[in-house]
Amino acid sequence: MSKNQDFKKQGAYGVLRLKSKDARAAIVHKLASDFNLTPIIAEAFYQQFSLYFEEHANVSLSTGEIAYEAVAAEEPAGKHIRLTRRITVRLKHIDFSSDLEALANYGLQGLRRHRLARLSRQAYDQGGLLSFEDLAMILTTSPSTVRRDVQHLRSQGQFIMTRGTKQDMGPGASHKTIIIDLYFKGYTFSEIELKTNHSETSVKRYLADFIQIATLHKQEFSPQQIRLIAKKSDRLVREYIGLYQTYDKQDNERLIELLSPTKPGAEAEKKSGTHPVRGGESHE
Repeated sequence: MSKNQDFKKQGAYGVLRLKSKDARAAIVHKLASDFNLTPIIAEAFYQQFSLYFEEHANVSLSTGEIAYEAVAAEEPAGKHIRLTRRITVRLKHIDFSSDLEALANYGLQGLRRHRLARLSRQAYDQGGLLSFEDLAMILTTSPSTVRRDVQHLRSQGQFIMTRGTKQDMGPGASHKTIIIDLYFKGYTFSEIELKTNHSETSVKRYLADFIQIATLHKQEFSPQQIRLIAKKSDRLVREYIGLYQTYDKQDNERLIELLSPTKPGAEAEKKSGTHPVRGGESHE
């Protein structure tokens, strides 16, 4: 071995020794020592803990935002909170422009309800559901007040999706089916957003799911097969199939357009939100 090769080898060993002195190596060593783990297992634990930290703790926030642990939206109603999967959501607790407008026009009660609608929608858009207790904590009020606020907002035509709302929905049509139904009745994305308190992104996501289920149904897949392929609940598959059958009989223009190959200019029309309202009338 030449002197140059020996120097490079010794230099490489020196680099490795220095790398072994960083914080990562120290934590891996502590894990191995404290829990009697092999270095390989300790390294695997470290990597998994790092992912947990990135997902739940290392959340970058902007002015007025908070990070909050919410129950995952797909968790079934009635499941004990200790057994549910939780996700970290970013919530705009203070939005100066809209909050000040709500305060000026409707007072403190109106501001609280305005924030409640925003927070519940933001959590749901990120795949989480806030309970009445969660909202009470964030808004510094009581769960009973939150429940009354949700009932008031729903009486005004807004759909507030909380964990309590999901538990109270019972056997009726799901909120997703209600939203798709509004779309086929001629409402624009903006109108659906205001009426149901769901973002345009959520509405489009529900439409994409409907297209998949309706297309599979047209191809004569069974509901059970559709449920497995689309990875949706049996209830939602049945509701979407029923919705398709109802509007297919009516030759609904939006349904035909939705399930037909994209036409030139169609995507631009969708983005502009200029879909005509049925009969040219405005929906309240």
